[in-house]
Amino acid sequence: QVQLVESGGGLVQAGGSLRLSCAASGRTFSSYAMGWFRQTPGKEREFVAAISTSGGSTLYADSVKDRFTIFRDNAKNTVYLQMNSLKPEDTAVYYCASRGGTYPYLNADRYNYWGQGTQVTVSS
Repeated sequence: QVQLVESGGGLVQAGGSLRLSCAASGRTFSSYAMGWFRQTPGKEREFVAAISTSGGSTLYADSVKDRFTIFRDNAKNTVYLQMNSLKPEDTAVYYCASRGGTYPYLNADRYNYWGQGTQVTVSS
């Protein structure tokens, strides 16, 4: 069982930055690939970014590429999402997720454990 707790969401103006954190319980964090997803009311959960167990491989949605960076600190059992140049369309609840295995995936159904989410609101 893995428990994930997101933090770092909030209200920011367009063009601003936020860093989300996702702290994981357990001693096997380094064996889980991690992902960030987001969801707005009435829409399906959308892939944002994912990272391999070592951090050497990352994936990004086209909509966030070159603006967002995913990275992890296995010693702290934490994965981060650095979000720069935020746009109003980035407004959503952001979730982190974990999956057993080395490689990151875009598909939400590949992930076994989910956090409860953190709200990000970008004002224009």
